[in-house]
Amino acid sequence: MTDEPAGGLRRAFGRLAGKLRRLTGPAARVIFADSYVFHSRPTPLDPSRAENLLAFLDSEGLVRPQAVRRPRTASMAQLLRVHDPEYLENLREPGVIGRIAGSPLATAEEDRFFEIQRAMTGGTLLATREALRMRGFGINLGGGFHHAHADKGSGFCLVNDVAVAIRSARLHGFRDPILVIDLDLHDGDGTRRIFADDATVHTFSIHNHTWDDHPAIEATVLPLGSGFDDATYLAALEHHLPPLVRRFQPGLVFYLAGTDPARTDEIGDAKITSAGMLARDRFVIETLREETGGVPTVIVLAGGYGPNSWRYSARFLAWLLSGVAVEPPSTWGVTLDRFRSRARLLSPGDLGQEAAEGDGFGLTEADLVGSLDRSSVESRFLGYYSRHGLELALERLGLLPTLRARGFLHPVLEIDSGNPTGQTLRLTNDCGPDGPRELLAELRARRDRGAVPGLELLRAEWLLLQNPRESFPPNRPRLPGQEHPGLGLLVEVVAILVLMCERLELDGVLFVPAHYHLVSQGLRHLAFLDPVDAARFAAYREALAGLPLAQATHAAENGQVVDTKTGQPALWRPVPMVIPVSQRLRERLAGAEYQAARDAARAGFGFRLA
Repeated sequence: MTDEPAGGLRRAFGRLAGKLRRLTGPAARVIFADSYVFHSRPTPLDPSRAENLLAFLDSEGLVRPQAVRRPRTASMAQLLRVHDPEYLENLREPGVIGRIAGSPLATAEEDRFFEIQRAMTGGTLLATREALRMRGFGINLGGGFHHAHADKGSGFCLVNDVAVAIRSARLHGFRDPILVIDLDLHDGDGTRRIFADDATVHTFSIHNHTWDDHPAIEATVLPLGSGFDDATYLAALEHHLPPLVRRFQPGLVFYLAGTDPARTDEIGDAKITSAGMLARDRFVIETLREETGGVPTVIVLAGGYGPNSWRYSARFLAWLLSGVAVEPPSTWGVTLDRFRSRARLLSPGDLGQEAAEGDGFGLTEADLVGSLDRSSVESRFLGYYSRHGLELALERLGLLPTLRARGFLHPVLEIDSGNPTGQTLRLTNDCGPDGPRELLAELRARRDRGAVPGLELLRAEWLLLQNPRESFPPNRPRLPGQEHPGLGLLVEVVAILVLMCERLELDGVLFVPAHYHLVSQGLRHLAFLDPVDAARFAAYREALAGLPLAQATHAAENGQVVDTKTGQPALWRPVPMVIPVSQRLRERLAGAEYQAARDAARAGFGFRLA
């Protein structure tokens, strides 16, 4: 994580390099709409995938924000070019969309799920028009609903956006052959069945298992089974795709660049590396260039599950737009960048500060103490944020819309200053007169000037994020300290804490994680204040290597980890950790003195499982 000046300099160079690359890059148009972002979780799709991709492309200077096209939502008349009217009418029945999405949804959630897919279908329609107009690439940051048939939906797919775009192109006079290259992990069964009797549309699908073996006039169906690797995958692609393109000579291509074959995908069963994924994408584009001389191509995202799936698409699109392989930042990094850009639009006055006369800047805490009633100052979180200011920030940053979309329709924020260990922010959902408030999030925090001499930190004494309406799934058992599953918003909440530090000029966020799993999950962003603690944890983690996280946490807290020198149980011991924000704290934690102390202490620790 970089500080703002360094990050700003990197982005400035990125924009300059991107501008130069755009002068020689391919003709391409990116399609995105705010309506693509869904905050409920009817599917394992990352709700921020499109936003993260757009933020990354913008930061690299590969897409000018003003060049991003916003599509219109697909009309019912356009959907009827593919789908049976009885099926579309049936989608209005309660529970139907929830069954297709794979989980029960409230009526409002079902409506929203349908609207998102209609919006993304509009994006595929626009991407198709742009690709044909420019004879280049139309890139829709969504879409790829290939399991939707004319008369039914399945596999999270309600409407088949690619089929709607093909039928619309035909309606407007496009007569050339059309090739659909579907490299989502799952079979492109819906698209193949819709065009089964159409010799002018070839559907090419490499997948794990075939969902529908109904014959089609023009189709390539290549099931590879579970667990296939780079070599098997790329060999199948290299053997079958070039001769097909050479024979079929498409005038328009749709590429479903699904990222769920990646080995890190949360629901996939393939083993493709990040290098293999990029090699796949490059091979598709280079084959089209070599065999057709350049054919209008529509790219849609299709499947990809988990918070890091966007990074595979980012590598592909960066290469496509620049010709250069660019490694994207972490999901944490791009989330922080997205939030920073939104937070810049919030003035001190928005957040609860009164403007100093004539300069427009917010008052300091000392100014406030001198000019306002002390109780007014103490009611402000960290002496700065009013309750209304925090509500505005949570609204603009997307947390409150996320909660409402998940069914928590009346989130209420409170500031409690009555605890001597720090102020408490509490977020509940008001269930009305028929029920108690549901506790969703709680943060107890204060400024800390004593943990690190000469530095001031934001000390988070307590952080709770929970969904009281969910139960623990079998693959994610309850962890110590949990009463309910989490909200899935930890990255976003921690990003907000970092933004608070930047605004208040604090050096970092200080935590004392109570449980092993919290440290293990947060180690990419957290650092131990004491190098000896870092050495002890490294040895501790080695002893637990190979165990699932829940099992490792229970072993750490139940005395199953033993000190090899004493033979005594080495129970988990919470110690201070920080997310460094200021340059001086980062330098302290990355400096030679800290590293030497950690390395010297490492030899003194040894642990094993009992």
